[in-house]
Amino acid sequence: MTSPAIQWYPGHIAKAERALMEQLKRVDVVLEVRDARIPLTTRHPQTDQWIGNKEKVLVLNRVDMIPTVAQQRWTSWFQQQGEQPYFTNAQHGKGIAAVSQAAQAAGDKMNQRRRDRGMLPRPVRAVVIGFPNVGKSALINRLLNKRVVESARRPGVTRQLRWIRISDQLDLLDAPGVLPSLLKDQEAALKLAICDDIGEAAYDNQRVAAALIDLLKHLQAKIPEAIPGKPLEERYSLDSAHLTGESYLAALADSRHQGDIERTARQLLNDFRKGILGAIALEMPL
Repeated sequence: MTSPAIQWYPGHIAKAERALMEQLKRVDVVLEVRDARIPLTTRHPQTDQWIGNKEKVLVLNRVDMIPTVAQQRWTSWFQQQGEQPYFTNAQHGKGIAAVSQAAQAAGDKMNQRRRDRGMLPRPVRAVVIGFPNVGKSALINRLLNKRVVESARRPGVTRQLRWIRISDQLDLLDAPGVLPSLLKDQEAALKLAICDDIGEAAYDNQRVAAALIDLLKHLQAKIPEAIPGKPLEERYSLDSAHLTGESYLAALADSRHQGDIERTARQLLNDFRKGILGAIALEMPL
C-alpha cells in the first residue's frame, strides 16, 4: 500500500511555537503531558532545550488505556532516568491531585530561591505543554475542578495561549499542542496517527490501520505483557496469525463491511482509540 509519508506543520502550530517560546521566559514550572500509550514518541525533541533549568513535572495521561504492568515498568524506567512520572486519567480525574501537589512543590523551590535573594514570593507560573490531543486541556479542567478550557478527544482544539488562575499560589498557561516541525521517523509518525495525537496531519487511514494491526501482532509476539489477550481475534472473530496488516484489513472489510476497506480502517482505529480493544501499551521500556 503506497501513500505519502505522514507529514505536517500547519501554520497555527508554527505560530503556537513562537508564542510558547515567548511565554516560557515568564514560566517557573513546566507540566509536560505525554500519551501513556506512547510515552517516548510523544516526547517533543526540543522539550529539554525549551525548559532549560526550569522545574518540570512529567505527566503520562491515559493511564486507563495501558495495562498495569506497563505503568509499573515505565515508572521504574523513568525513575532510572532521574524523572518521576505522574500517571493520570484526566477525563475522570485520576492522579490529578498528585500532579497539582508536584507543580506546587516545584514552584515552592522557585519561591525559596526568591526569598534567598531577598525577594517576595509570588504565585507560581506553570505551563502545560505537549503534543496535540494528549489531554492537556482535560488536565487543566481537572486541576481547576471546572470546565474553563475547551477539551475534546481530537487534536487542535486549543489554538490560543492564555493564563488561568488555579489558586492563589498557582497560575497556569494553557498552550496549543506543538509538534516537531519535521518528523523523519515514520514509525513514530504512524504511532502518533494511530493514537490520534498528530493534529491536522494528512495521513491515510488504511495505511495507519494496517500499521496498527502489524504493531499489535509484533507486540503479541515480542512483548506479550504490553497487550493482554488477543484483542483483534476477541473483537472481530478473525485470526490475524497468518495475515499482514494490509491483508487482515481487507479480510475484515469483506466479513464486516461488504469490502469497504476505508470504513473498516476507520472502525478499527476508532475501536483502539476508545479503548474498545482493551488496555494496550504500544511502547514498553527496553
